[in-house]
Amino acid sequence: MSTTTAPVAAVTERAALRRSISNTLKGSAGNLVEWYDVYVYSVFAVYFESQFFSAADKNSTIYVWAIFAATFLMRPIGAWYFGRFADRYGRRRALTVSVTVMAACSFLIAITPTASQIGGAAALILLFARLAQGFATGGEYGTSATYMSEAAIPGRRGFLSSFHYVTLVGGHVLAQLTLLGMLLLWDKPEISAWGWRIAFGIGGVAAIVVFWLRRSMDESLTSDSIEAAKEGRAKTSGSMYELFVHQWRPLLLCFLITAGGTVAFYTYSVNGPKMIQSAFAGNDVMTGTVINLGVLTFLMLLQPVGGWLSDIVGRKSLLVFFGVGGVLYSWYMITQLPQQHDPLMAFLVLAVGFVILTGYTSINAVVKAELFPTHVRALGVGFGYAMANSLFGGTAPLLYQGALKTGHVDTFAIYVTAVIAVSLVVYVFFLKNKGPNWLDGTRR
Repeated sequence: MSTTTAPVAAVTERAALRRSISNTLKGSAGNLVEWYDVYVYSVFAVYFESQFFSAADKNSTIYVWAIFAATFLMRPIGAWYFGRFADRYGRRRALTVSVTVMAACSFLIAITPTASQIGGAAALILLFARLAQGFATGGEYGTSATYMSEAAIPGRRGFLSSFHYVTLVGGHVLAQLTLLGMLLLWDKPEISAWGWRIAFGIGGVAAIVVFWLRRSMDESLTSDSIEAAKEGRAKTSGSMYELFVHQWRPLLLCFLITAGGTVAFYTYSVNGPKMIQSAFAGNDVMTGTVINLGVLTFLMLLQPVGGWLSDIVGRKSLLVFFGVGGVLYSWYMITQLPQQHDPLMAFLVLAVGFVILTGYTSINAVVKAELFPTHVRALGVGFGYAMANSLFGGTAPLLYQGALKTGHVDTFAIYVTAVIAVSLVVYVFFLKNKGPNWLDGTRR
């Protein structure tokens, strides 16, 4: 290379990196807000439960978590709709629409009258709003994972795309931080009476801000592809027929890669904090909230480390680390974390689980995006993830609550371990560590 072209190439590379980082941050901001809206429900469930169901109903907790699980039934539908939309008309437009739906539903939950005011209609409105949010989240995951993977430059895709889960976990951290702030200002009865409404309202306001931010993102889908879709020439773009007939192998791989990861994610990051919340209930509510905030922040900060490592050692290495760790550790965490009443020990038990979990979470977006060609990438990533997420992820909190009620926590631990073991087999025998992939424009 000549002395004149070398500086030009360096400047071009730096400009591409800056642009990639800018788009990553804009995409991440929306992801952060949407997942805050998802997790504010699980964090504040214990506080608003009595507002939507009778306090005398012994099954009210099961009902609250059944609604949480039901929202996951909408994710495959959302993944289909927004995936098709994103593959035909652009990632940016799809992401803008999804965050609008999330904002509207957060505001609806925030203003819904209580069961004492309108009876069972309160629970029905809550269910409707959460189903609509499940629809939007189904589209958000696949489209944002695709966008952030496409926006990242080669050689740093693992690191940059890891911010997909930085912000996903960050939404949970913000929900926990919101609860901590309220506990510092108000007592539990006040939060149960009206404080939880503020938490949902915050999500709605933040989503409006992100709506404007996302409008300035670069589009990662080519203008030729979008124009072809508008003119009706892109018959295979976002096509379910194309996905199931010609891309069924990567779709099946996406589903199986996700199964173990999503059951671990919801068991560790949703059930885990609820275990700590229960262990430190009563006079130690603040202690439990601080532990959860700290350990979830730890998980969030681990994501770029995992993504960076994957750019060096390969994606498969991290997935195998997660699979082996999840098989060996899940039983211990599920059965022993609820017994920890020492703050440091509770933090460490869950923190070890989060280190293991990072082997999946930090790279799962780019791993799935690398499986599919551009014209069905958002649909394939979103639909494969949503199906596994609906079956194994969203049901994990409900199954755990049921196991607690019936005294079969051991059975739940076996179930989680078995699902992770199935995915481990896929990681070991059906994935390559490095090599050409669809994001590079070549087949795997």
